[in-house]
Amino acid sequence: MQADYVIVGSGLTGATLARMLTDAGREVAVLDRRRHLGGNVHDHEHESGIRIHTYGPHYFRTGSARIWRYVNRFTEFAPYVASLQTIVDGKLENWPIAASYIRRVIGETWEPSFHGTPTNFEEASLAMMPELIYRKFVKGYSEKQWGVPAATLSTGLARRFDVREDDDPRLMKQEHQGIPRNGYAAFMENMLKGIDVQLNRTYKREDPQVTARKLLVFTGPIDEFFNYDEGRLRYRTQRREHVYMPDTDSYQPCGQVNNPDPGAGPHIRTLEWKHMMPAEQLSGVRGTVITRECTEDSDEPDRHEYPFPDQVNADLYTRYRERANAIPKLLLCGRLGEYRYYDMDQAIGRAMSLGESILRDGAPSGQNGNRKTAISALAPA
Repeated sequence: MQADYVIVGSGLTGATLARMLTDAGREVAVLDRRRHLGGNVHDHEHESGIRIHTYGPHYFRTGSARIWRYVNRFTEFAPYVASLQTIVDGKLENWPIAASYIRRVIGETWEPSFHGTPTNFEEASLAMMPELIYRKFVKGYSEKQWGVPAATLSTGLARRFDVREDDDPRLMKQEHQGIPRNGYAAFMENMLKGIDVQLNRTYKREDPQVTARKLLVFTGPIDEFFNYDEGRLRYRTQRREHVYMPDTDSYQPCGQVNNPDPGAGPHIRTLEWKHMMPAEQLSGVRGTVITRECTEDSDEPDRHEYPFPDQVNADLYTRYRERANAIPKLLLCGRLGEYRYYDMDQAIGRAMSLGESILRDGAPSGQNGNRKTAISALAPA
């Protein structure tokens, strides 16, 4: 494989860059180790006709009109606003946390349990809410998700949620929200249509058959690029158990229900996919499919989902990044290349910015797209 621009990985970052460069008349080739396009942005159809998001729920949302126009080039989006619930004391409550719930449980007058500058995730969470609320909603879920005490996680993780003064059940409030009407797999296929893509092919730095004449874009794990010679970055992944219930029309009231109580089972959430499908596609569908997700560590690059939010891994990433910055004609980017969790619109927006730099300057500005800050890993919704 030879091209002016070789892109390793066909997820949102790689696909967006490939599309931008191709549309601008550049010579582009893409390779991916998986058997399908799109990285984790993928879905498949259950025998019942229910569409399952292969790597967990993908709720597309953005406040950017430009990004919304861009994704609508490749598919029609069916309206879908994710409204999550969480099981607390045996009852379903809104997530994110509503201040009305805190007033109901704590009283009209309440204050956070931590004051000062937080130094870890637990303190950052307690700076937003009373300790009782933190223990009911946040602590158990987070410790299941990451497998370590909450006090050992980075403060930035707490930016993923808030305490709301209203009872708005929406997970996010961006203006544009939806799910591709024909699925994510078709969406990614359309984004990469007409581009040279080779699947089932793992990139190795020493492979003489792969030549990028102007720029190599690597969106895989940054530590894998360097053959893990300084150690492995830590990732969490999900183990998913799918259950088909042929005689159950509806299992739960919304698409996602969180399970923060360690005593209520090891899974962190339960998904019911029918809620995420357009109503007209459910005609003739019998039963329902639910998926329970449990988290675990993973050393397999294909299963890397969530960069680990602590200082040890931030420091290791920085060492790899400094080495990457010294290599000419190389761009390491994306969720795995930058060891940072991106929502879908963030991944597209980041890729657009990098693509504009490539087209303008021949390479990304800022020396290999470097972020001087440490990782900003985020929890799943």
